[in-house]
Amino acid sequence: MGKSKRNGTNFLVQGSILAIASIISRIIGLVYRIPMTNIIGDVGIGYYGCAFEIYNIVLIISSYSLPLAVSKMVSASVTKGKYRTAYQVLKGALLFALVSGTIAALVVFFGAEFFTAALLKTPYSVFALKILGPALVVVAVLGVLRGFFQGLGTMMPSAVSQIIEQIVNAIVSVWAAYVLFGYGKRLGAVLGDPDHYAAAYGAAGGTLGTNLGSVAALLFVLLVFFAYMHVFKRRMRKEKRIEVDSFAYTMKILIATIIPVLLSTAVYNISGIIDQGIFKNVAMLQGYSEHKVDVWWGVFSGKYKLLINVPIAIASAMAASSVPTLTASFAEKDMVGVRSQINAAIRFVMVISFPCAVGLAVLGEPICRMLFPGTADTAPIAGNMLWLGAFAVVFYGMSTLSNGLLQGINRMKVPVINAAIALAVHVILLIVLMLFFRLNIYAVVIANMFFALLMCILNARAIRKYIGYRQEYVKTFLIPLIASVIMGAATFFVYKGSYALLKSNSLSTVFAILVALVVYAVVLLLLKGIGEEEILKFPKGALLVRIAKKVHLLK
Repeated sequence: MGKSKRNGTNFLVQGSILAIASIISRIIGLVYRIPMTNIIGDVGIGYYGCAFEIYNIVLIISSYSLPLAVSKMVSASVTKGKYRTAYQVLKGALLFALVSGTIAALVVFFGAEFFTAALLKTPYSVFALKILGPALVVVAVLGVLRGFFQGLGTMMPSAVSQIIEQIVNAIVSVWAAYVLFGYGKRLGAVLGDPDHYAAAYGAAGGTLGTNLGSVAALLFVLLVFFAYMHVFKRRMRKEKRIEVDSFAYTMKILIATIIPVLLSTAVYNISGIIDQGIFKNVAMLQGYSEHKVDVWWGVFSGKYKLLINVPIAIASAMAASSVPTLTASFAEKDMVGVRSQINAAIRFVMVISFPCAVGLAVLGEPICRMLFPGTADTAPIAGNMLWLGAFAVVFYGMSTLSNGLLQGINRMKVPVINAAIALAVHVILLIVLMLFFRLNIYAVVIANMFFALLMCILNARAIRKYIGYRQEYVKTFLIPLIASVIMGAATFFVYKGSYALLKSNSLSTVFAILVALVVYAVVLLLLKGIGEEEILKFPKGALLVRIAKKVHLLK
């Protein structure tokens, strides 16, 4: 039992490290998208988002599943003291990454015109997509090394490299977007279409940052890797009488591990590119102008999705950190430890997701006005999207985490089947909402949220079936929801009152957010939604406990 507690605590600490890094990375991503959106506009951001939808799908197919598969296999080997086997997994994964990454880069570069023009009706995205091609090789290798360290039980290299990647990405993206936007405008003036070429070249400048950011992250991880290798090789030399599987067998197991994760992730994430294809084709058939459709999609991808993805990053981090520890506990048949870690991960994600969802629903439009003053005219559309679809934060958070949990207990095919079912229902719902209710971009928001909700339900049933996990509802869901609703009401009135007095949207929004943080924390503690032992597992938990006791919120 002591070992289970230690594993659970370490799992939360490592998950928290990666979650904090993911939040910092998303905040940096949010910050640099503000000047970039103001430079290239909603149309440019739409082109940028289109290129990334295609890039993400190709990345998923080629190498996105590698970190999870490598961490799972390395963790299973290291738990049994098989360091030479873990090293062989690493070598096989690096070979796979180089081959698959190179093929993916060539497909993206030479197929860019087909993907952007024929498939997604966004031909001006072709420049941004071509620039993203080389990043596929770098990100594949980077993912393997991150997965290797995660399998060893440390999230620090992944966490620090994420932040480095985003800082470089931010600087280069804004600078290149500004330079290339001007170049595109001059070129477009000669060709008789300055606005579209300016937006297209500006979007291409934004994608250049992704390339250089991933290179910077890879260089950092390589430095850590080479520094650590002498320790790892010493452990390999100490191995006695442990047989190492052949390289061919290791590759076979690696590919067998990758494919279910790949299919699950691909089906789970392909909805974005399907949404764009359906939305743009149906909307233009219904008579909407190409410009209006581009603006709507730019607001959806550049404001709505950008904002909801910040808290969802926490779930992704917890899923990444849960797989190695769950795999180790599951391999040792420590079912108490497995259930304890699942409970801790779900509670952690829900305590964060509910207030973020309610906060975005209440302050969606003011936040967009504050962050994107250059495109303030589309802030009401973004605000409506967030009001309607903010609870996607909760559903995507839970479904992302539950995917990782199922993969951690060796039920690799289950998320694939569940994602396929949810995707099919999602597509039908999207078409119905667009054709019969003419909800245009709001149909995409509703269908996306429903997809994630259905994934939550299906995955929860699977977790209960395979490990007998019984979900606790009051402290995990009900209390965070009640605390969030009270927080949301306070936030709404504080914002309205502040704006009436200050006549400043930015100051009122910041003040309302600060009040929201305090109100949520106080109500959550008063309702006993979180206890001292759980707070101590968070980063700076001891400090948080001392503050809570000082103000008599904890005994």
